[in-house]
Amino acid sequence: MTIPWDIQELLKPPRTYPADGFEETGGIRPIFYEGLPWRGGATRVFAWLGTPENVESTVPAMVLIHGGGGTAFRDWVELWIRLGYAAISMDTCGAIPRGTYNNWERHGYGGPPGWGGFNQIDSPVEDQWTYHAVADVVLAHSLLASQPGVDPGRIGLTGISWGGYLSCIVASIDSRFRFNVPVYGCGHIELCPAWSRAFTKMGPDRSAKWRRLWDPSSYLPLSNMPFLWVTGTNDQAYPLDALQGSYRMTGGPSTLAIRPRMPHGHGGPGEKPEEIRVFANHLLRGGPALPRIYDQEICGNDIQASYSSDVEITSVELHYTLDSGIWVEREWRSLPGELKSGTCTAGIPEGTTVCFLNLVDDDGLVASSEHVVL
Repeated sequence: MTIPWDIQELLKPPRTYPADGFEETGGIRPIFYEGLPWRGGATRVFAWLGTPENVESTVPAMVLIHGGGGTAFRDWVELWIRLGYAAISMDTCGAIPRGTYNNWERHGYGGPPGWGGFNQIDSPVEDQWTYHAVADVVLAHSLLASQPGVDPGRIGLTGISWGGYLSCIVASIDSRFRFNVPVYGCGHIELCPAWSRAFTKMGPDRSAKWRRLWDPSSYLPLSNMPFLWVTGTNDQAYPLDALQGSYRMTGGPSTLAIRPRMPHGHGGPGEKPEEIRVFANHLLRGGPALPRIYDQEICGNDIQASYSSDVEITSVELHYTLDSGIWVEREWRSLPGELKSGTCTAGIPEGTTVCFLNLVDDDGLVASSEHVVL
C-alpha cells in the first residue's frame, strides 16, 4: 500500500493565524492553522486549542476529531482540560463553528467538504476529503505537540463516528500517538448499511478505488498502538461485523467497550464514556487499566473466558440476540453470568445467534469480549 501523504511534511508544526470573531477564554484559544493545498489554493483549518492553566510541569494531551454534522467543539476541549490534559479540536470540512449542527459556516480558506468523499472519487487524490481530513488531524497533532507545557510523548487520539473512521487511518500513519479510541467509527465501510447507497452509486470499479484509497482496512495493519473501540450493539452507521473486521487487523492490543443500544452522537454519548478517560489515564498517567478478556471459547452451552483486572470486577453480563439480518434491527437481551478465580462464564440461551460478555467494575465501566456468531 502506497501512502498518499508526505508524512514527513505533516510532522512539522503548521503555521498559525488568528481567528477573529472568536473569544479566548479559560485557556482555550481559537486559531487557524495552515492545511494542505486544495485545487491549487491555500487552505486554513479552524481549531480550538487549549492547555490547563497554572500547571508546574508538562501535561498529557488529546487530539479530538468530530464526526458527521459536527465541527471543532470547544466544550470537548474544555472537558479534557478539566481532566488536566491539553487538547485540540479541529474542523475537518473547511468550516468554522458558527451556524447550526450540520450546517456550519464555511470560510474562505476552507478545504473540501465532507463526509466520506464518495462523490469526489474521480477528483485528484490531493483534492479529496479524506486526504485533507487525515492531514488536518496529523497537522493538529504536530501543532499540539509543539505547545509549551505539552509532553509530546504523551498524546492520545479519539474520534466520533466519521471522526472514528478518520482516527483509524491517522493512527495507522502517525505512530507518535500513544493510543487511539474510535467511538463507533471503524473500517470495512462497504459492510455498513448507512453507506451502501454510496457504493452502489459509485459502481464496482470506483468503489474498489475508494476502498483502496480511503477505507481504514487499507491502513490498520500498519498500526501497532493500543486501541479502545467504543460502540453499541445497534449502531446505525458502523455495525459489529465491520467493527470486528477492523479490530482484528491492528498489530497492537485492542480493548472493546460495547454497550447494548448505545446512542450515536456527539456530546455525552460520543465524548464522555468513562472508559475513554480510564484508558487515557492508564496509558498517559500510569493509572489502572481497563480489564482484559482473553481465551474466550464456547464450551457446550456456555461461553467462558479468562480475564485480568487492576480493579474489582463486580459482575459479568451475557449480551445475546436471537435475531439475524441487519445489525441495527436486532433485539439484544442480557443475562447475568458467573465470576470465579479469573474466569467468567455464562449459559447461552437456546436459539442465540450472536453473543458476547461484558465485565463490569465497581464504577459501572465495561470491558467486552469479541462477539461470537453461533
